[in-house]
Amino acid sequence: MLKKTLQFLGFLLLGGTIMYFVFTDQQQKYAEQCALKGHTDCSFTDKLIHDFSTIHLGWMAAVVLAFTVSIVLRALRWQMLLEPLGYKVKFHNSFLTIVFGYVVNLLFPRMGEVARAGALARYERLPVEKVMGTLVVDRLMDLVCMAVVVGLAFLTEGDTLLNFIGAKRGEGGGGLFSNPYFWGLIVLGVAGIGIWKFVSERFRHVGIVRKINLLLSGFWEGLRSVFRMKNPGLFLLYSVGIWLMFYLQCWFNLKAFAPTAGLDMGAAAMVFVFGTLGMIIPSPGGMGTFHFLTTEGLKMYSIAEDDAFSYANIAFFSIQILYNIIAGLSAVLLLQVLNRKNKNNPADDELSAN
Repeated sequence: MLKKTLQFLGFLLLGGTIMYFVFTDQQQKYAEQCALKGHTDCSFTDKLIHDFSTIHLGWMAAVVLAFTVSIVLRALRWQMLLEPLGYKVKFHNSFLTIVFGYVVNLLFPRMGEVARAGALARYERLPVEKVMGTLVVDRLMDLVCMAVVVGLAFLTEGDTLLNFIGAKRGEGGGGLFSNPYFWGLIVLGVAGIGIWKFVSERFRHVGIVRKINLLLSGFWEGLRSVFRMKNPGLFLLYSVGIWLMFYLQCWFNLKAFAPTAGLDMGAAAMVFVFGTLGMIIPSPGGMGTFHFLTTEGLKMYSIAEDDAFSYANIAFFSIQILYNIIAGLSAVLLLQVLNRKNKNNPADDELSAN
């Protein structure tokens, strides 16, 4: 209990510290902009409150719908992962435990997977270690999808990114495929694969090399297991659908806020990638890290920094705070209610004991 509490406080401190510095920096810049316009009584907090009041509720409803559909698809995909093990779990339990996992991630980053696996194992009376095993493939598929999304975003919007970086450094950006750094990274990547192949074969008995080889082997085996499923095409379709909904969630959020509503779908892809990278860093729900990277992503498209920060807060609080907390607490209650019959059935207890 003490370890978990300290872990929570550590993650909260990390996220809070980043959020404090990002907010303070934005507040200072906003005050400077106001001073240039001859205003001395500008309040950055008032601006944030005003920006929240201007969001388009129709587009925000679309954001909530897209996120909900992503959970539905994830729940269906999880059912597919459990089926080869001989377990046919109820959809409502799969769905609600995922929602429960999201709210746990707000308190203990990266612990949501453990929480949802434990909850599903409890309510479906399954061995928790086998349920946890399915999440390895679940996460691997998300990693592959994220890599594809990042790759596509950089291929389609790489010129914009290079121009933005070049402008910050006082240099020209140029096109992605004409940039020597791009080809340098390609060469380094190919060379790195060749070097690792040599090292892994020559020094395969060395501890760290053996561990990395086992990790890569497990990764490859996890991906291969997808194609040994009864319907791998449907599994891949669910996976694509989940990340499509994540992307649409970002685009709908952009549409909901007037200063970002004019951005096209290509810009939305890059903003989505920046925000996703911010969510990976272990702070509560991406607090601070999501705000910083999303703001940087929007600045590439000439969105004023204070407006970009407002967008980041709107996107963060609408789903990570409001949706996940309300839905997560509701999920805890619904799991109890919907599984009460099984809990009170002596025959089920006797069956599970045998």
